Amino acid sequence: LQKILILLHVTACVVVGKTLMILFPNTMRRYILKQGERSRMNENPKFSYENWGPTFFSFKYLLFVLKVKWKRLEDEAHEGHPAPNTPVVTLNGEVRHLFDFMQDNRPLILNFGSCT
Repeated sequence: LQKILILLHVTACVVVGKTLMILFPNTMRRYILKQGERSRMNENPKFSYENWGPTFFSFKYLLFVLKVKWKRLEDEAHEGHPAPNTPVVTLNGEVRHLFDFMQDNRPLILNFGSCT
């Protein structure tokens, strides 16, 4: 049910966005550029609006947003419920899942950190 609701919501947003891009191209360009400022996309001089702006509200855009939102449904953790089997990337670039690292009844300890 959640996936159907997400499909309907994202599809409606894409249809409205695409319609607005056709009816009001300059206004939508300004709106999309504002979104680029928030994500700092516009700070890269090699990444102009002409490269990424027209992809907003396309069919590829729709599929990408659906994929991300549906994946997030699987990754939600709730107290008292089983942990999600989230995909992770090993140091050598291999994609695995958290449960792949469990051994027998031993607890799995995740240690997060960063290095710069």
